[in-house]
Amino acid sequence: MDIIFIRDLRVDTVIGIYAWERAIKQTLSFDLEMATDIARAAASDHIDDTLNYKAVAKRIIAFVEASEFQLVETLAERVAELVREEFAVPWLRLTLNKGGAVRGAKGVGVMIERGERS
Repeated sequence: MDIIFIRDLRVDTVIGIYAWERAIKQTLSFDLEMATDIARAAASDHIDDTLNYKAVAKRIIAFVEASEFQLVETLAERVAELVREEFAVPWLRLTLNKGGAVRGAKGVGVMIERGERS
């Protein structure tokens, strides 16, 4: 199994349970590791033969910017589902960081793994 990754993808969105959070946009940071087989792409040197991380990032940005979930857990789950279904990713690890959510902490959030590693 090979891994294609995206680090520190920053997206502004409405997220949170408090009234003040519902009135502003906050910046979330996403890290993704996505299982794939890069052998065909390495042989052909063609973008159509690989998992296009730019397309994945653009889709995540569009989805997250339009969302208004209360919990980071819900948003993480929905982003994982989107990536697995729309990009045929069999396994992924997603970290969602809601920096500034806890005073004194550089980051807080969730890390989830979905699918089967082969």
